[in-house]
Amino acid sequence: MERGRSRLLSAYPFSCSVPTPSFASSLPSFVPASASSPRFYASSAPPGSFAAPPPRPSSARASSAAAQTASLDAAAKALCPQEMVEYLNKYIIGQAEAKRAVAVALRQRWRRRHIEDERLREDITPKNILLIGPTGVGKTEVARRLAKRIDAPFIKVEATKFTEVGFHGRDVDQIIKDLVEVAVKTQRTKLQEAMRPAAEHRAETKILEALLGKMPAEEHQQWLRHLRCGALDSRRVHVDFPARPNVGAASGGPAFDDGGRDSIVADLESIIRDIDRPRPAFFATRRGPRGSEARNLTVKEAREKLMQAELDAMITKDLVVQKALEAVEQEGIVFIDEIDKICSKGGRSGYNPDASDEGVQRDLLPLIEGTTVSTRYGDVKTDYILFIASGAFHCVRPSELLAELQGRLPIRVTLTSLTESDLRDILTKTQNNLIEQNTALLRTENVELHFTEEAVNEIARVACEVNASVENIGARRLHTIIEKIMEDINYAAPSMAPGTRVEIDLERVRSSVSSLLTKMDYTRFVL
Repeated sequence: MERGRSRLLSAYPFSCSVPTPSFASSLPSFVPASASSPRFYASSAPPGSFAAPPPRPSSARASSAAAQTASLDAAAKALCPQEMVEYLNKYIIGQAEAKRAVAVALRQRWRRRHIEDERLREDITPKNILLIGPTGVGKTEVARRLAKRIDAPFIKVEATKFTEVGFHGRDVDQIIKDLVEVAVKTQRTKLQEAMRPAAEHRAETKILEALLGKMPAEEHQQWLRHLRCGALDSRRVHVDFPARPNVGAASGGPAFDDGGRDSIVADLESIIRDIDRPRPAFFATRRGPRGSEARNLTVKEAREKLMQAELDAMITKDLVVQKALEAVEQEGIVFIDEIDKICSKGGRSGYNPDASDEGVQRDLLPLIEGTTVSTRYGDVKTDYILFIASGAFHCVRPSELLAELQGRLPIRVTLTSLTESDLRDILTKTQNNLIEQNTALLRTENVELHFTEEAVNEIARVACEVNASVENIGARRLHTIIEKIMEDINYAAPSMAPGTRVEIDLERVRSSVSSLLTKMDYTRFVL
């Protein structure tokens, strides 16, 4: 065996240099190097084969691995308000007051978590925010960009989608349930990324042991470099994958693939799937040792599948759920849009005749003040969730909200309408702006797109003029004008010669938007 392995080793000269970190150093800090390693069934597998690890049984919610993941990396998220505002300036033009308010509110939550006095910390609640301003000025974008920057559970909901308890429709508790669903998916992805190096190392070790058996550490490192360079990809191995009772279990149980639906409905659907499953196909998977499924795969295929099996064994449902619930309670952000549409003027409910608008406001009161919501994953306390509400308030005033709801939104920020200069900056100074997006899209057709400065100025002028004359929809007007200009170019781009340069100048802009301006003039005479 030793002579055969030596001959095989000499047949693969070293062609690349891949650093090989030690297994202990590649493990995340919250996973002990010796904890719950998947079992390797060498005795039941033929030479050149190995068994994939069975999924580890779910442990209690307060497991030791989960306890070590309780504290998030505060240093990575400890952005001061100035840094947060600088980040938002890359994507949003103007609205400095709104940026400052949201940045300070998030920093206050970070400060609260670092207070040592537990009793004092429990009494400090987030200061919720009410953003007031017309559509298209960046209300939603402020919250969305900041939530993405700090990697916090975030959900945006429309206030008009909910009804008072007792009416047909969704009640406001569904907001928290949907937020938890988002957090569960996010936390599982984050755990997979954190544990991937450890899972990859385990998979590579098992593949080498299945092919060549035990070997000295130095020789193991040499073969590991060959494996990572792809020299062994064509070799075949036998893998025994543990049979799973249903599709959901492959990713941590049915709780991970029923996004946002009611738990009772999800349970019923799971039962129906089990009843409808063809019995021969169900038993066909149980044909390996210990009810496993045997497969003959190449090393390249087995490496990826075994790494995923290792991840499934390392990441339990309880661990994911615990981290998700903690993230929602301590870092969750709920953005409630169109809150002015559930505000009745003079006692008239003009926006939602099927249910009481005032009733929806009353249902929101305990949610924003702090209550406990039961979800399929466990109870969630909303005391420390940050709520950001927004509305245009064209037909009603913020003072016409329920007095109790006004008190629960203590920070009020009024956003200003966008000027022509703001619209020009949106097209030129923001990251991933509309001009960059269209340029990148046409570059895939090997067509170069260029906007002149005069064309950009004209687009901003027309957008501002149409907003002032017809309906002010803010920066969203730029989408309409850009699409009108690009309509013919996008259609003809596939037939253009490679390397063609298309220039958008002042005349092209005026000819493209002339019909839009004509329609705008006609609307002045329509009653």
